[in-house]
Amino acid sequence: MNDEHQHGQADGEPTQPVGPLPPAAHDPAGSWQAPAPHEAPADRSTPPSWVPPQQQPAPYREPWGGYPAPGTTPFPVGGFAGRPAQPGGHPGQPHARHATTKGRVSGWVWPVVAVLALVVGVLGGVAGSVGYENLRSDDTPGTVADGLAGVDTVTEAPLAAEDGTVAAVADALLPSTVQIVAEFEGQDGGATGSGFVLDRQGHIVTNNHVVADAADDGGPIEIVDQDGNRYDATVVGRSPVYDLAVLVSEEATGLEPASLGASGKLRVGETVVAFGSPLGLSSTVTAGIVSALQRPVTTGQSADQSSYINAVQTDAAINPGNSGGPLVNLLGQVVGVNSAIATTGGGLGGESGNIGVGFAIPVEQVRITADQILRTGEASYPVIGAEVQTGGQGGDGAEISRVVADGAAAEAGLEEGDVVTAVDGERVTDGIALIVSIRSNQPGETIELTVQRGGEERQVDVVLRSEVG
Repeated sequence: MNDEHQHGQADGEPTQPVGPLPPAAHDPAGSWQAPAPHEAPADRSTPPSWVPPQQQPAPYREPWGGYPAPGTTPFPVGGFAGRPAQPGGHPGQPHARHATTKGRVSGWVWPVVAVLALVVGVLGGVAGSVGYENLRSDDTPGTVADGLAGVDTVTEAPLAAEDGTVAAVADALLPSTVQIVAEFEGQDGGATGSGFVLDRQGHIVTNNHVVADAADDGGPIEIVDQDGNRYDATVVGRSPVYDLAVLVSEEATGLEPASLGASGKLRVGETVVAFGSPLGLSSTVTAGIVSALQRPVTTGQSADQSSYINAVQTDAAINPGNSGGPLVNLLGQVVGVNSAIATTGGGLGGESGNIGVGFAIPVEQVRITADQILRTGEASYPVIGAEVQTGGQGGDGAEISRVVADGAAAEAGLEEGDVVTAVDGERVTDGIALIVSIRSNQPGETIELTVQRGGEERQVDVVLRSEVG
C-alpha cells in the first residue's frame, strides 16, 4: 500500500486467512500468513500464527491432518455433502407447468388479446432492457449503476428475538449460504471456500483470497447451493485490501438473499453462528460467542498483499473452507464475513485448525466495499501517504518511518519519526492499529491524529486520499 507500508513483522501471534489465499510459507516472526497447501509439518515449537482459512489438499488425496489453517480448501470431486448435480442441468429445478384446456372463447376476443399481448411484449422488452442495462452499467459483467441501491438486498431480520435459537438461524440462513469452488494453481476446483447471497440479482459475497488465484488466471469459478445445484460465476470485482470479493451468476437469481445486519450492535458474549464449508463439508453450521470487538488484525503473505481488518473476534469454530461465509446473529442477520483464524502451527499438516479464535470482517465494511464494486468493478481505500513501523514496538503508538512527498500526511505537516498515539481520540498501540483505524474511514474524510514529536503532543488533521485496491 502506497501510504501505509510496513517494515518488520507485527507483534503478537500471527494469523491465517480462512479460505483460499495464495499459500505462503509459515512466518515464525509472527506475521499473518496463509500456509502452502502441501507444506511440510511445522515444528510444534512454532508460535501461534494468524492465517485466513485457505486452500488445502483434497480430503481423498491426503490425510485429514494435511489441512492448513482456515482458508479455502480444495474441493474433492463429488464433494462431501449435498446432492450432486443432475446430468444436463441443476437438481431441484421445478418442472414446467402445463396449461389446462379451457372452453371455447368468442371470436372477437382474439384480436383484442393479440393487441394486448403485443403491447405487454413491447413494455416487457423495454423493462427488460432497462434492467439489463442497470446490471451492466459498463463493460464489467455484474456491475450496477446505483450500487447496492440498485439491487434487491434484505435488511429485515428473518427472526424475532424470541425465536432466536441456533436451529432457527440455521433454517433461515442455510438457503442463502453457498460453497465456492474455484481454480487454484491451474487445477479446476483446486480450492473451495464459502459465500452468501447478497441480492436477488445473483451477486455473491466472499473473501478475495477464495477467488484470487482463479481471477488472476481467468480460471473457472462455481457456486454450489444448499441442494447441491452448481452455477457458473464470474468476479465482478475484488478488494485485496479488505479481503472481499463480489461474484455474479446469472443462473443464481432465484437464491434467497441473506439479511444484512450491523456489527456495531453486537455485544461481547453475544451468541453468533458461523456458516460455510469447512474442510469441504458444505452447509456446515457452528456456534459460539462474540469474544471481542474492533480487534485489529492483518492477514496476508507480505506487506503489499496484506489485508487489515477491524475484526469481530469469535470462538465459533472456523476452519479451512469457512472463508467468505457469513457470521450471523440470533436474529438471522449477517454481521460479518469469516476471514481469518489463529492457529498454533502445531498441526500434523503444518497448521492446526480451529482453536477458538476466529475473525470476521464487519458487515459495515462489506456494505461499503460491495457498493463500490457493484458501481465500478473496483474498490477504493483511504490513505495518508506515509509508511509506518508494524513490528518491534512497545504498544505506545505507531512510528512514521517515511512521509510520501505531496501526500496527505506531508500536506498536514507530519514528519518522519512522529509517533501517532490516537486517531479521533481512540488510542493507537502500533502500526497495524493505525492502518486499521485509517481504513475504517472513507476517502475524503478528515481524521484527527494525536502525535508525539520531541516529547510534545500535538493534534494534526489529515484529509484522507483514495487508492484502488
